[in-house]
Amino acid sequence: MKTIPTRFFTLAALAALVGMIWGIQMSASHDHMLSPAHGHLNLVGFVTMAIFGTYYALTPRAANSALAKVHFWLATAAAVVLAPGIAMAITERGEVVAQVGSLLAVVSMALFAFTVARYGVGTHAVVHKDG
Repeated sequence: MKTIPTRFFTLAALAALVGMIWGIQMSASHDHMLSPAHGHLNLVGFVTMAIFGTYYALTPRAANSALAKVHFWLATAAAVVLAPGIAMAITERGEVVAQVGSLLAVVSMALFAFTVARYGVGTHAVVHKDG
């Protein structure tokens, strides 16, 4: 089984790769209409996933928690849903998918904030009895 940091970094690398290819496609076609969706893929898919992976690599106690698994799946859902949802909204095919993706991203970040507050950062983070 892959570790939580490895899962986050793998998803970050895949999002970056897709984002780069999408950027090249936009440049080659001279059509930058979907740039906001491309930017959100890079931010939510690459940057935040890499930050989450770094945190969990530095804080193994948090990485081994059930919260980390929930966080990974929430963050993954946000990354997978948000960028296509924004593309759909831009092309006037509805905003519901973008709204769902946005909510998933907010819940994922709230869970991350809770996790950091609960476990601290690093291998010498404060240990809670109930955690």
